[in-house]
Amino acid sequence: MYESTVYPGCTEEDCVPLLEQLSGLKYIEDFKVGFSPERINPGDREHTLVKIKKITSGCDAESAEEIAKTYELIIQAGIYRASSIKVAEAAKIIENTQRDINIAFMNELSIIFNKMGINTMEVLEAAGTKWNFLKFFPGLVGGHCIGVDPYYLVYKAKEVGYHPQIISAGRFINDSMGGYIAKQTVKKMIGADKNPKNVRVLIMGITFKENVSDIRNSKVVDIYKELKSFGVNNIDVVDPYADAQEVKHEYGFEMVKEVSGKYDAIIVAVSHKSYLDLKEEWFRNLAAEGCIIVDVKGAFRNRLSSFSYWSL
Repeated sequence: MYESTVYPGCTEEDCVPLLEQLSGLKYIEDFKVGFSPERINPGDREHTLVKIKKITSGCDAESAEEIAKTYELIIQAGIYRASSIKVAEAAKIIENTQRDINIAFMNELSIIFNKMGINTMEVLEAAGTKWNFLKFFPGLVGGHCIGVDPYYLVYKAKEVGYHPQIISAGRFINDSMGGYIAKQTVKKMIGADKNPKNVRVLIMGITFKENVSDIRNSKVVDIYKELKSFGVNNIDVVDPYADAQEVKHEYGFEMVKEVSGKYDAIIVAVSHKSYLDLKEEWFRNLAAEGCIIVDVKGAFRNRLSSFSYWSL
């Protein structure tokens, strides 16, 4: 059984020949395979393994039935029997690609509305009053799933002679958001008569999403690197979930254990639960004169009235 997200055809076209070669066994005659994509959402304690409907598939009728029955032993939400392994593979990869594209649309809207002086969250709240409006929000898209999986589909599409424009455009937008946030931060600081080379910046959060310890493919790192490219050298990074040694090994910079002193810009990059309870006084104690608050997900909108505030 395979559960990892792959492009359609990977299990049968890539994995099976290797299994035959390395084992000396014959596919179908000596062994069978199936695909049942993992659908767990990291950090989500409500949608756990047994509570999510499981897609199952097999290489023939017998394996498909045996695989479905095996998963039925634990899956409370039920089983969906896909007609083939390729269908199951494709179903999983479009789940993540669909989300990636929808967030990319929100990020593009955020860039447009920022130029118009319109608050994106206010627009989304207004549009969300319609019953069939899809409630996605702008933000950083990293991690080992949504920030990666669409490339598998792009690869396979090109292999069969098609260039996927929407998927590729969505990936470009989402991959550029870290740099965009850093540029906006620098612009705000310059507008406040602050020299980027002389400022102190605090980045709150380094994991790829809130309330998890996973730092793989974190787009917060893009914010850090882009700030560095503008000459912002004094940057403190904190995160209650991330492992400092892992961050150092993976990305090459040190985290700080505690915040200290005064900062010219504070970037709330990841909306961890422990951050959401922070009061304006907490920020005020860390803020230098003219401090810029960059709230990536808009978690503190209308809560920090005494600061120059910006969010996606």
